[in-house]
Amino acid sequence: MAKILIGKYEATIYPEGDGFTGAISLGFGPDGKRQRLKRKAKTKAVVKDKLIKAVKALEAGVTASETYTVREAVNDWLSKGLKGRSENTVTKLRILAETHVIPGLGKIKLQHLRADHVDEWLDQHASRLATTTLREIHSVLKRAIRQAQARDMVLRNVAALVTTPTGTDGRPSKALTRQQAEAVLKAAEVSELHAYVVISLTTGVRTEEARALRWDHVVAWIPSLKTWHPVTEVGFKHKKFAIYVWRADREGGDTKTRKSRRTLELPKLAAQALRQHHTRQAVLKLKAGEAWQDHQLVFCTSVGTPLNASNVRRAFRKITKRAGLGTAWSPRELRHSFVSIMSDQGVPIETIADLVGHASTSVTEAVYRHQLRPVITKGAHTMNTIFGDSRHG
Repeated sequence: MAKILIGKYEATIYPEGDGFTGAISLGFGPDGKRQRLKRKAKTKAVVKDKLIKAVKALEAGVTASETYTVREAVNDWLSKGLKGRSENTVTKLRILAETHVIPGLGKIKLQHLRADHVDEWLDQHASRLATTTLREIHSVLKRAIRQAQARDMVLRNVAALVTTPTGTDGRPSKALTRQQAEAVLKAAEVSELHAYVVISLTTGVRTEEARALRWDHVVAWIPSLKTWHPVTEVGFKHKKFAIYVWRADREGGDTKTRKSRRTLELPKLAAQALRQHHTRQAVLKLKAGEAWQDHQLVFCTSVGTPLNASNVRRAFRKITKRAGLGTAWSPRELRHSFVSIMSDQGVPIETIADLVGHASTSVTEAVYRHQLRPVITKGAHTMNTIFGDSRHG
């Protein structure tokens, strides 16, 4: 049995089985039992290297056992490191972890994970995953190891030392032409998603903003009072309407950024669609009876609960298929279409940025800083010109 000094610790290395075992005495624990740190390998030299690394980790406060794996680190992060995140976000991250991270790196001991492992793993995925997805799975790994670092389970975050490679191009976002937009609006008339499609296409709101829209944020202009009032108080027998885009289907219920909060005047087509939708929803509410859950949502299920993003996507694909455009479309492309149509009509980029809630210029930032509830009318006027008043009675 050989004895060596590693740091301030005395270690012993001795034959065991078909290799060698190294042990360091750490004294006695609270229960009075002797505590020993052990490492095994085929040769004495490898055992010694392992003991040196173990002592360095010990002196740095690292508490993880040598058997703690990447899989365990990722699962610990998924269970403890996502507090306050929305259910959709947690589900997405779990899918990315279980589909890509754990199968590729999960069996590796976290203390043995090297930058080369991460590089090779990402390179293997680069030929079949989009660049955005590569960044996301790399982020999952980095965040999981960062949490392990914070809990003294590992010394370094080797994933943070690696650059995410470029992946495939992925599916580019598309925009409807004016003629395609007309076809989609027509096809949507028989869908429960009709008003949702009209609002999204003619105002450019984000899909999560549309799903979070409440009836008290649909407002009518009262000329005699020179103010906006919720339709829940004044009804729809008015000429001018707007929506307060102050909420989104995100954790905390707020819009994507502070500058995304905006008030948009509605085109007549959108106002008419909302009027009809309000009537249909009242019928659903009566039919549901006590099962109705009143969240005051403009767009909801048949019992008043929030719409699921995946259900909206499926319903929208049925509409685009009915419009003769196939099913390779997503609701978010209604927003792209809004921007495209605005641009085609010569609307300045600064105005478009205001309409969609982007702060791309210093002027836009100043407008949102000084006007809490700006009412932007250019979008409504342009859409009225494009789609005309012939759709209303």
